[in-house]
Amino acid sequence: MPLRVGFHLGYWRAGPPPGLAAQLAELEWLGCDSLWSSEVYGADAFTPVAWAAALTSRCRLGTAAAQIPARSAATTATTAMTIDHLSCGRFCLGIGVSGPRVTQDWHGQPFTAPLRRTRDYVAAVRRVWSRNSLPPGLGATAQAGPDDRQEERSAHPGLKSILHPYRPGMPLYLAAEGPRNIALAAEIADGLLATHFSPAATGYYRSALASGFARRSPDMTTSTPKTFEVIARTHVVVHDDIETAADQLRPRLAREIGLMGPPAHNFHYKAIARLGFERECATIRDLALAGRHQEAAAAVPTAMVESVSLIGPAAKIKDDLQQWESTPATTIVLTGTIDGFRTVARILHA
Repeated sequence: MPLRVGFHLGYWRAGPPPGLAAQLAELEWLGCDSLWSSEVYGADAFTPVAWAAALTSRCRLGTAAAQIPARSAATTATTAMTIDHLSCGRFCLGIGVSGPRVTQDWHGQPFTAPLRRTRDYVAAVRRVWSRNSLPPGLGATAQAGPDDRQEERSAHPGLKSILHPYRPGMPLYLAAEGPRNIALAAEIADGLLATHFSPAATGYYRSALASGFARRSPDMTTSTPKTFEVIARTHVVVHDDIETAADQLRPRLAREIGLMGPPAHNFHYKAIARLGFERECATIRDLALAGRHQEAAAAVPTAMVESVSLIGPAAKIKDDLQQWESTPATTIVLTGTIDGFRTVARILHA
């Protein structure tokens, strides 16, 4: 199956990127498969794709990813159902447990048992979609304390969504970087949202996915290992000078490696160190934690940027894309400018 190409709407700071509304029509014309929105501690993930739904007619629309600690499972499930109705069945729900800094410092939730929490949350979302009632506490954003009304609640039938789904089997994807979380996606989800994906880690992804597929329940009918999607997000910077292109991405990588929690719980740190950059990641982390942010960015080697991004002249990007053909990736989601998307789309659709 040919590699599909999608576009990421970006992390909004001062609002949506200028001219983005007009660019959506061009993205569809260029053959864009899907549009994606993410959230960290700013704009939410759902509103931008709901807005894009009104301005497009063919692109799939997805969250990559909505944060599990930010909402109850019921809220996430019904929000997804609402957008699926508004987009006439084009929505894909991508969720992720996030990391300890965002979970604790932003959402005020404990970062405990992330795999179990994700499993319960997915089960609760699917129950809402199938219009089954939720058992008390299933899919809560945090571990619930003692419930003095448990006995009273057990005397009443559970609630189920009054909104009927637009279609059965809306796709549900998990954002994951670590091996156990990737395996969990293969076990209980319809796809994987891969951040910092690198063709050099193909064996790592195949092994983790195979482990999860082996544990799939026969009741998992919304997808199969053959239809399972790997949505790989990567930055693209088209420039004749590779070093200049890399300079645009070094600060972001330094921030993700150094400031998103201790290495034991910083999944970005571990994903990039796993590619053979253990020593470099440690140096970047130490500089970033010391507040020496410019030095931390300068310590990001060009080879690291190239391993998880598409940078340089168009001819080089074309050569780099050939490495993706033998990876598990089914869709490459580009973060960057529409010029970068045009370049990649021309290469993939040639």
